[in-house]
Amino acid sequence: MFPRLFHIGNFSLPTYGLLVSIGVLLGLWVSVRNSEKQGIDPEHAWNFGILVVLSGIIGAKILYIVNDWAYYSSHPGEIFSFASLQAGGVFSGGLIAAFAAAAWYMGKHHMPALRTCDAFAPGLALGHSIGRVGCFAAGCCYGKPTNHFWGVTFTNPLAQAWVGTPLGVALEPTQLFESAVELTNFFILMWLFRRKKFDGQVFGAYLFLYGVARYFLEFLRDDPGRGSVFDGRMTGTQLIAIALVLTGGLIWWLRPGAKTLRTQAVR
Repeated sequence: MFPRLFHIGNFSLPTYGLLVSIGVLLGLWVSVRNSEKQGIDPEHAWNFGILVVLSGIIGAKILYIVNDWAYYSSHPGEIFSFASLQAGGVFSGGLIAAFAAAAWYMGKHHMPALRTCDAFAPGLALGHSIGRVGCFAAGCCYGKPTNHFWGVTFTNPLAQAWVGTPLGVALEPTQLFESAVELTNFFILMWLFRRKKFDGQVFGAYLFLYGVARYFLEFLRDDPGRGSVFDGRMTGTQLIAIALVLTGGLIWWLRPGAKTLRTQAVR
């Protein structure tokens, strides 16, 4: 819709970059506040959050390039082009990279893993929600053509030039759908955070909720760069979404006292 807020001479301010930055800052602020309530050193929480964000950005870009390697292997110069940098990347790749960086940092500084993840899960959902509005503004992560009344038609040539957005065609507003899902997840997770009964409860819920939503949203996406598996029966992102759902369910299944409750239920 509005890929660029304004430009003066050679300087321009992409809407996507601004909204992602706002999402990151608000998400970190919420996460650090939650961390303090969990008895986690706020300085470690800030450092942890910044590392995770940077790792997530890099991971999202790497998976985006890997999934579209047939193109980038023939055009290696495009890897660092403005269009590639402007593209949002694949969120699942960012999530995996962020998990890896988080595990390393928490291990090095002896931070309680599940408790820390509980504190950061709501902020992650909030930041992602705002970032998806940035995707909508840029035109990336677009959906399939649709005849539904909610279809959105992009007309800005910059969107097509930067991220290949089809112009003049009504598309599913997948960016706004995912933004709404993540905003809803944020409120659910914050409600759960205030009532949590075991470490990992909020984080497990986030993985499950987002994984389910992302799996079904993939059916509406039409942008390239998400890969395919099982002879094209599903996207690589859907496979990762299934893994997120299983991981979230496993965290709840293995929670403290769960085995006793299951035994009592069988009796």
